[in-house]
Order: sequence, then C-alpha cells, then structure tokens
Amino acid sequence: MCGIAGVLRFDGEPVDPALLSTMTGLLTHRGPDAEGFWRAGPVGFGHRRLSIIDLAGSAQPMASADERHHICFNGEIFNYRQLRERMSYPFRTGGDTEVALAMFATKGAEGLRSLAGQFAFAVHEADSGRVTLVRDRLGVLPLYYHVDGTQLVFASEIKAILPALTKSPGVDLLSVVDYLAGRSVPAPATLFEGIRKLLPGHLLTATRDGRTELRRYWSPPHPAEAWPVGPERAVELVDTALRRAVERATVADTPVGAYLSGGVDSSLVTALMTRQTDEPVHTFSVGFGPGPNDELPMARLVSGQFGTRHHEIEVRPSDFVDLWPTLTWHRDAPVSEPADIAVHRLAQLAREHVRVVLSGEGADELFGGYPKYRLAGLTSRIGVLPSWLRGPAFDRAQQALPAGAHRLRIALRALGETDVPSRRDGWFAPFTERERLRLLGAARGEPGRLLPGRHNDPLRGMLEADLLGWLPDNLLERGDRMTMAASVEMRPPLLDHELVELAFRLPSDVKVRNGRGKWVLKEVARRYLPAQIVDRPKVGFRVPLDSWFRGDLSKLATEMLTGRDSFVGELLGVAPVRELLTGHAQGRRNEEIRIWTLLCLEVWHEVFFRRPVQTRPTGPRGVGL
Repeated sequence: MCGIAGVLRFDGEPVDPALLSTMTGLLTHRGPDAEGFWRAGPVGFGHRRLSIIDLAGSAQPMASADERHHICFNGEIFNYRQLRERMSYPFRTGGDTEVALAMFATKGAEGLRSLAGQFAFAVHEADSGRVTLVRDRLGVLPLYYHVDGTQLVFASEIKAILPALTKSPGVDLLSVVDYLAGRSVPAPATLFEGIRKLLPGHLLTATRDGRTELRRYWSPPHPAEAWPVGPERAVELVDTALRRAVERATVADTPVGAYLSGGVDSSLVTALMTRQTDEPVHTFSVGFGPGPNDELPMARLVSGQFGTRHHEIEVRPSDFVDLWPTLTWHRDAPVSEPADIAVHRLAQLAREHVRVVLSGEGADELFGGYPKYRLAGLTSRIGVLPSWLRGPAFDRAQQALPAGAHRLRIALRALGETDVPSRRDGWFAPFTERERLRLLGAARGEPGRLLPGRHNDPLRGMLEADLLGWLPDNLLERGDRMTMAASVEMRPPLLDHELVELAFRLPSDVKVRNGRGKWVLKEVARRYLPAQIVDRPKVGFRVPLDSWFRGDLSKLATEMLTGRDSFVGELLGVAPVRELLTGHAQGRRNEEIRIWTLLCLEVWHEVFFRRPVQTRPTGPRGVGL
C-alpha cells in the first residue's frame, strides 16, 4: 500500500511543488520506499510507495502509454495478472498499478467492475482536465478530500490535506454527535469542518472549472438477488469462495503473514494460508497479561497445528499512555477502539518479518457473528412499544443493573432507542440518542451516510448497515491506520468482493441458525480447525479497560476529562463527566467504553488543535499526555 495526495486548482494557476512535497511528507509512514511527483499546470499528484508488487518498477505517479491519463494509486489489484492477459495494451511495467490505469483509460468507470482488490486512487484525464477519485467497494482503504470554489484537494489521510487549505478547519460539532453515537464518524463526514471521506464503492469526478459529481459504482446484492440454497450447499459455496479469497489476498512479491488471535476468523485464514504455500507462514499474536481475556494459549494451539513461525507481544497500560498521541495523529481521529493500540503493536512486531499481513475483519458483519445479530428480529419488532414509554423504562432498568451485567445493559440501551436505525446503531453506541440530546442538544449529525435498503429481513438489514458503516468507518479505518503507521499493509480476505456478494445472496437462516451466529462460516471452519477453536465462545480483541480505568489509567482519565482546559469537559459539562468517572471507579457500573470514547476525543482535540499538525506527537503532556 501507499500514500497519495494531490491538488486540482480551478483558477488555472500552477500547483506549488513545495506544497505537494509537504503533503506527501506527512504520508512517509505509508510509503517509506520511494517518493514521486507529477504536475501539469493546475493539477499535481504526490505519491509515497510501500513496495509490495513489482518491487523494482511501477514508479508513481504513472502515465498511460499515450500520456493522456495519469494515476496516483494506493492499494493492490489481486487479479492483475489475469486482467493483463485479457487486455490488448502496451504495458511497460510488471505491476498492478498499470493494470488499474489501463482499465480506467480504456473503459472508464466501467473498468472498475473488473478490479478485485483494495484500492483508492486518483486519475487525471488530459483531454477533459477532469480528476476522478475512486475508493474500493468495501472501503478497505481510505480517501479524503476537500473541495471549495478554488480547488479540490485529496489525500490518503486528513493531515496531508491540511497544508493545502487557506484556513485551518474547526471541529465539526454535528460529527461529534455522531462520534458519541458510534466511536467513529460515518462517511462522508469527518470531525474536521469541510473535509470529507469518499464513500466506499463511490467515485468523485471534478472538472477543471470546479463542478463535482459523486457516483456509486457498487452496492451489495439486492434482496431480490438472493439464492434459495440449503445449508449444505451454502457451506460448499462459502468454502470455495473463501479459499479463492485467501489465495488472491496472498498475491505479493514479498512475504505475507497473518494476525492470529486464536478466534475462528483469524485461525481459519491462517489454516487456508498454510495450505497454499510450502514455506511456514509467519503469525502474530498479542496478549494483555494473565486473565480471562488472554487468547495467547489458543493462538499457540493453532500455530502448533499448522506449523507457523509464531511471534507474540504483550500490551500493557503504559503502551496506551505512550502511544495514544502518536496513534491519534496517525488516525486523524479519536482512536475508536481499545484494540487499535494493540493492532499497532502487532504491526510493529510484524514489520520485523513481513510487509503484508492478512486479518479476519469482516466475518462478523457478513455472517452474523456479534451477539446482537441473534436479536435482530426483536430489534425491529420492539418498536411496537412507544418510545416515550420504552426509552425511559429501559433507562431506569439498565441504570439499576450491577456492573457485571454489562451485556444486558447494552441491550436495554439499544432496544430503548426510538427507531430501527437508531436501535441497530445502539448496540455499539457509547451514548444513547436521549443522552446525546441532553448533553449536546442534538441526536444525529451527518445525514448523507450509506444506509441499507428497505426489505423485510431484520438480520439482513442489520448486517448491511454494519457493512456500510461500522465496518469501513471503524474497523477498517483502524486496520489501515494502525498497520500503516508501522509501514505494514493489512489485507482482509473475508472482504473479497465476490465473497461479500455471495454472503448477501445467502439466506439469513444459514448465518444465524438455531441461535448460533456465524453458522455457515463455522461449518466451513470445522473442515480445517479443531473443535475447541470453532466452538469456543466469542471473545473478540478484548482489552481489560474495566480494571485499568479503576487502576493504572484512573488518574489520567480524571485529570484529562475534568481538568480546567478539557475540551470534553467544556463540551459536555464537567458534572456529568465526573459522575461517569465516579460511577465506574466505585464499581456501580462498567463505563469503560464511555470513558474510553471521551478520552480519545480529548486526545484527538489536543493533537490536532493544540499542536502543530505537521509535527508528529512524540511524547506525553501533563500526567499522561
């Protein structure tokens, strides 16, 4: 993977080469191997390269054979060899970037349908002067942009856009509302005023005189395209598609490793990788010290069965304090999940051995792995009870629960929301709609996000909502930023678009079956993994924040969120924040996710609004940051 940046000026003035250099300099971690620039009057591209395919060639930005198109490309086209064989084109390199360029130059946007992989790129057309921005179907890779009356500016990360702006953006307060609803901001909004995320499966075209057009080129299959297949046939189809997806995801001219948590998803990816190579696969696992959340023993079991070269690292509270500012700078946003920091430490470990790692992201959102999916029907039907009655009653009930009843508390908070979209989101929401109204005077921010289509299958609606929102805006953004911060490329083979399309054509009863989530994927896993891995309860990438916020991180949280210069304290009020902290410290409730959400917002504001953005944070301030 790489880092891309560029400018299209609408006033016809030439792009400043020093500006391009500054922009790409902020993306060095995404591409430590090479740097390149291309300018033609009012348009200019900058590129940082992490060499994965065609190591000695494929310098960027790259011109088409007739010099009429130029591309600035981030990502990998996994089927580039097959596409190349079918094309009549005078290729000059042996890499995948030129294949993407050739497809666009010869077929335009229609050529995107042929590309299998993860990508975000910009193409300039000399004849028309247009610049087209493209993001892959599932949003595995990021692409941000700013457009006003004078210019279009784009980059792989927000920080690289900021030097091109005439005025520093402020905080988008409506996006803060959305952040408190989901620990991330749904595309196309960001927490920065005037800076947008290109939606997954979309392209944005800007003309030389400043007109823009946003188009969607891919969507999940419509419910009418569902296949009426039985359970046994579904298992066969998923098995075949998954093996193909893992095979495609290992295309590289450098070694490919795998994250291995010991759960079903990463273990299955590892098992399939080892069947495709005679060389031992490097696997990487993280632990948090002894306790019920330690998955290292299971990861070792899988590693031993498949003969991988296994590597481990342990994450401690001090890692959070030390890395928080730096990883917030890399994320351009609050570090949304506690596991973000663990993923980065894993990537640092992986970088010592490989440049590419496969991960298990996407399995839960495709096949119904989260506990909430088993309650999809209830989430939809409970709306028959009026929200004015249900919301307050559920609020009182969840507040009376003991700290140990954390999952039941989450369920009551989600089911108490007003409408179906809010209830779907509520399972991951740190603050409910009523709480956001009380604290900020608003319940929802950006209205332009992708939403599932209308149909009568509650499970499919919930899965599609997460595929379009929670997955790209949170988990995939986490995976990209935390691994690229260590100059490592992450690939999620379960999000191969053909496997995704298959999953959305399968009936819901092979996903959640007899009360068991992810049924069809687990039946595939039984063919390759021991039963103790397949049948163990879902743990997830669990960081023990509950105890840390009562111990090592307690003082940090109090001083940051209730101190005199606290952004969060000023925004929400010190009194409700202090009540949140006190309730957790005294063990009355488990408020770990809400405290984490607010702390990460505070650190983000500190990094981007109280420090020079061009300077990467190097150390803590005050007691911890």
